[in-house]
Amino acid sequence: MPKKTKNEEIIEEQIIPSEYSELMQKSYIDYAMSVIISRALPDIRDGLKPVQRRVLYDMSELGIHYDGAYRKSARIVGDTMGKYHPHGDSSIYDSLVVMAQDFKKALPLVDGHGNFGTIEGDSAAAMRYTEAKLQKITEEALLADLDKNVVDFVPNFDETEKEPSVLPAMIPNFLINGSEGIAVGMATSTPTHNAAEVIDAEIALLEDPEASVRDLMRYVKGPDFPTGGIVINKEELRAIYETGQGKIRLRGRVETEKGKSGHLNLVVTEIPYTMIGTGIAKFLQDVAALYENKVTNDIVDISNQSSKEGIRIVIELKKDTDVENFKALLYKKTKLEDTFGVNMLAIKDGRPETLSLKQILQADIDFAFEVTRRKYETMLAKEQEKREIQEGLIKACNVIDLIIEIIRGSDSSQQAKKCLVEGITDGIRFKTRESAVMAAQLAFTSRQADAILELRLRKLVGLEINALLKEHEETVANIYRYEDILEQRSSMTRVIREELSRFKKGLSSPRKTEITQGEELVYVKPEEEETKVMFVMDRFGYAKTIDLAAYERNKDTVDTEFKVHFVCSNLGRVCVFTDTGMMHTVKVSDLPMAKLKEKGRPIDNVCKFDSAKENVIYITNQSELNLYRLVFVTAQGYVKIVSGGEFDVTRLTIQATKLDEDDRLVMAGAITDQQNIVLRTQEGFFLKYSLEEIPEQKKTARGVRGIKLSSKDAVEDAWILNPNVPNTIAFHDREIDLNHFKSTARGGKGTRK
Repeated sequence: MPKKTKNEEIIEEQIIPSEYSELMQKSYIDYAMSVIISRALPDIRDGLKPVQRRVLYDMSELGIHYDGAYRKSARIVGDTMGKYHPHGDSSIYDSLVVMAQDFKKALPLVDGHGNFGTIEGDSAAAMRYTEAKLQKITEEALLADLDKNVVDFVPNFDETEKEPSVLPAMIPNFLINGSEGIAVGMATSTPTHNAAEVIDAEIALLEDPEASVRDLMRYVKGPDFPTGGIVINKEELRAIYETGQGKIRLRGRVETEKGKSGHLNLVVTEIPYTMIGTGIAKFLQDVAALYENKVTNDIVDISNQSSKEGIRIVIELKKDTDVENFKALLYKKTKLEDTFGVNMLAIKDGRPETLSLKQILQADIDFAFEVTRRKYETMLAKEQEKREIQEGLIKACNVIDLIIEIIRGSDSSQQAKKCLVEGITDGIRFKTRESAVMAAQLAFTSRQADAILELRLRKLVGLEINALLKEHEETVANIYRYEDILEQRSSMTRVIREELSRFKKGLSSPRKTEITQGEELVYVKPEEEETKVMFVMDRFGYAKTIDLAAYERNKDTVDTEFKVHFVCSNLGRVCVFTDTGMMHTVKVSDLPMAKLKEKGRPIDNVCKFDSAKENVIYITNQSELNLYRLVFVTAQGYVKIVSGGEFDVTRLTIQATKLDEDDRLVMAGAITDQQNIVLRTQEGFFLKYSLEEIPEQKKTARGVRGIKLSSKDAVEDAWILNPNVPNTIAFHDREIDLNHFKSTARGGKGTRK
């Protein structure tokens, strides 16, 4: 074995053996936490995701204030991406757009100018065409006092800039605007709320820390969505707010109007929050489908007349429509009644946590105390600095002649400052000995000395001195007030309460979403009059029903052009048997009642039949099955008879017969007055025997051997014969009458033709 070099030995010493699974686990957890904290979930303190926070802060830094001009969205996006959020412009612009949409946010934080999308799902215009600026409330309640050290600033991604770790929000934005986001292994879904209600609840908890969720719900009645609507599970809201999880049931608001010619109009004026976007178009499609699929015949027309003024979807109904029953149908069959899954998940103390209503409000209160404390600590320090300077200037005014003498007698400002601060008079030229003695007794602070040396002589006039004294009084009063706020929790509580009350005045607005305990609506399908119709299906699998009178007029055409046709009830079902041994049921009402020349619908569109994997071998009226027995024949030669009553089921699809893995169903048919059956194999063997030789079994049975087959042969066709009816087939360019075959025993090899 060759000796290792010194470099190889050094490299081996640097290699640290690690378990692959442990490295993968650590990497995944690191990635997951990065997505959770840095991208997907909002912070409970300001209710914002990092990208939203960065956009707002950047707009503030760019000076795009509410009372100023709009700025191009592209400028905002570019600046945010370059300084704070290097994750692509689309995510930044999408966040900007959402914060400007009043149909998604209860309290828009951005004032958008231009096309910022619509409630119907239309996208916003490109960022180069739109403009934006901050809302007034955003500046006052989320961005104020950033210069007062109220929050920590952290380095940006490349450590060239500083950004706030959280905005100093003084309103409970997390509850007001809600939040939706998908992280790794978790998601947040918080509904929007009425700002005034939430602020009232926070004030109540501020005054009574022992208040329960039940107490707080005296103020927070429930979610308040920008789209309005009705919350119909009021009794479940308390459990949702106590756990932070649950489902809110929403209904759109529907009003009744008189239409033209005596028709009634149902007008949808408010939609569930979950219908925002493409949900509105889907609702229109679903309503149209109710008519097309014959669920209801009450719809005359439907139109979307929505505009910037609000939602207005008009459904015109027939004159004799049961309106309340039709409303129940809409709520049951469309997204006009939907659920909003609640999971009030947010980042708290650096960790994702699902929080109750009280926990959320308490976190906001704790943060408000922290912001207020840091704000007043900064303001107190500035006022104390002002007081120090003011007291120094007042003291200097009393000995201004001595100070002038010190300054004139000094060789430098540093020499003069040492005299003012430390009383060092060496080298200073005084007019009298008394002046030198008095100068040695001076004891100004360094900051006071700087202010004295920078003092302009015009400040010594009487009015200026009086103004200085008044300003000093105000400074002392401020210091006293700030110290009281910082030392007394009750004082700080009062300050926070007053600020919350001020914000509430500007945010008070009527509730949009009604909260009630709604009853479960039941749709009663109107009874249809039972009539007989003709079921027809062509060779391409297109099925429909036609009027019996139309059939009688075109009997020859129908018999020729349609592979399958039989009489059935308009309220009945049709059974479709396939070569995979399955039976699919089709409601006759799901088939179009059409004219003879109209195409109809593919049979696989109205049942679970898959035309790509199975072939139809027999179709019949389900009501007829109860009267007869069915015979089944498989490719491997198994036969059996099953009572038709076993197929009187309501399920859409059942296993009609048991098949081996490589077997398939060749024939299925009802036995009426037939007596014999004929089987034909691929190799041309025919076997005829009495139906009485086939035992009756359950549909779950495989059957018995019907014909003896060679290893390469299989049954290809089968016929049920009535001896009194001619039954001729074409085989190998010959006409063969099946009735002429001699009847033998079941299980034989048969006769070759």
